Parts: sequence; C-alpha cells; structure tokens
Amino acid sequence: MADVLSQSEIDALLSALSSGDLQPEELEKEEEKQKVKLYDFRSPQKFSKDHIRTLELIHDNYGRIIANYLTAQVRQNVKVKIESIEQITYEEFIHSVPNPTIITVFKMPPLSGSVLFETNPQFVYKIIDILLGGSGDSKYKAREFTDIDKNIILKINQGLIANLKLAWSDVVEVETEIENIETNPALNQTLAPHEPVALVTFSVEIGESHSFIHMCIPYLSIEKILDKLVVQYWYQENDDEVIVESQNRLKNRLNIVDVPLMTRLGNTRITVDEFLRLSVGDVVSLSNKHTDPVNVYLNGQLHYLAKPGVIGKYMGIQILDIIDKDVENYD
Repeated sequence: MADVLSQSEIDALLSALSSGDLQPEELEKEEEKQKVKLYDFRSPQKFSKDHIRTLELIHDNYGRIIANYLTAQVRQNVKVKIESIEQITYEEFIHSVPNPTIITVFKMPPLSGSVLFETNPQFVYKIIDILLGGSGDSKYKAREFTDIDKNIILKINQGLIANLKLAWSDVVEVETEIENIETNPALNQTLAPHEPVALVTFSVEIGESHSFIHMCIPYLSIEKILDKLVVQYWYQENDDEVIVESQNRLKNRLNIVDVPLMTRLGNTRITVDEFLRLSVGDVVSLSNKHTDPVNVYLNGQLHYLAKPGVIGKYMGIQILDIIDKDVENYD
C-alpha cells in the first residue's frame, strides 16, 4: 500500500511546486522508480530458478536416454530434445493437452503423489503404425483410442517411464510404478485446479514427423527433496559424505565395464615345421629372461610392466610399473 501524506507534507509539496523548487516532471520520475510488480496469489511461484535449472538438467539427460530407447523399439533414428520447462497450474496443463490423448499416471517413490506423462496423439499413432508393420508415414486422423492402441502404447510408456530411474539417479534413487492411463484429460482429477506443477515439454522427431510428449511434475511431489534440486548440491566439496557417495557410485559404474587384459611373456621364432610338430608338454624358449618384467596390455595398448608368478594354485602377475603413453600429450 502507498504511503499516505499528512496535511503538512501536502502543503509543503504544493508550496514547492508553486515556487518552482520542484518541477512536475521530477514527480513523474519519482513515481516511475517505484514500480510495483504484480503477483498472482492464485498461481504462486513455488519453483525457484535453481529448481527449474536442475529439473532441466535432469530431463535433458532423460531426453537422450529415451531417444536411444525409442530408436531400439522402432528401428528408426529418433531424436528427443527438451523444448521448455515452466511452472503453470494443473488446470492450465489439462486445458493445454488435446482430447483424446494418452495420459499415463505413475508414482515415483520416494517422491510423493502422482506424476503425469502425456504422449501426444501424433506420437502415439506414429509409434503404433511402425510397431504394427507400417512405415509411420500415414496421416494422423483424430479418433478414439482402442483397447489395442492403449495396450501397445502402455508397453512403450512403461519403458519410457522406467528410464526416469537412470535420469534421476544423480539426485535421488527413485522407483517407478504405473497406476493407470487416461484418454480424457478432463476426467483426470489427480490434483487441485490451481496446484502449481512443473511442465516439461519434449519434442520427438521420428523420420520427418515431429510430435510432443509432456511430463507434469506437481510441486507437492518434489517438496520433500527441494534441497537436492539445487545445482550447488551436486558439487559440494566440503561434504565428505557426498564425496564418498559420489566416488562409490563412480566406482560401481566402472566395475561393470569389461576391459580385455593380456600379458605377453615374450617372443620367439620357430619354423612352420616346428610349429606343426608342437604337442602338449613341449618347451618353447622365449627371448626374455625369467627375471625380466613382462608387458601387460589393456585393449591392445601397453599400460603396465609386471612380474609373473603363482598366486595360490593359479598363475598371476604383480604390477611393477605403469606406462603412461599419453604423458607427452598433457598440457
């Protein structure tokens, strides 16, 4: 509310105007400086810029993940790109999607409440056409979805939603559980009309066609983990627990990678006739001495020098030195 001037202040202002000490233009400039920003209490801005930025990072990665998933499903090159993420009300989201459409309602514990995943009819019919043996180039015609359509797209959406676990793994470990699907947005009363939600919009490019899918994340669902939806949370250097957890997660991901390891004991030269006469128990003399280190190769590249020996009842090697072939390329 603006300040109310007293009678003495009004008299002083009129006196300054009449004497020329204060010009009317100066009053207008003062008023321009005190602009009021409108705020709609029916649609409060509960998502901060940091929250929106973090959600954008998560779902930008999610777009790349589901692009690979869809490419494998339809055997065509699929591109998925995040177009926008904004805060709107649930009512605005419901009015923005077509009818009929496919809305998959699912839960994502430990997030509370339900999350909505809307697949545009153009996307749905394109996927169904390809999966049923078509080329996917048929024109889209608005019609009601059959039970067969729903079952086919439900299988696809199960895979799309399941990939959220991988996209959210850097923030929080989540699980996904599909509750039901709806075709009429007006019948879905999951939230109150004015409940704030984050609407994530993806564009999907399959061949020459473009369509959209949307994800509606209610504020109530992520309210408990808001402290983790800050970019700085990912890079806290002073939190030992976060560093250890990050290192363990990185180590676990590296441990599942198979790397071919080969040890070369030495070299020798024999004739073809000698090679053909080799049999079990023959001894082949190598160029190396038994005291010389052996070369260890990773992916065909020399990386280590090692000493051969016996570990229990198995043959093994002991690493003696690391050969860094890329040291000359370091800045």
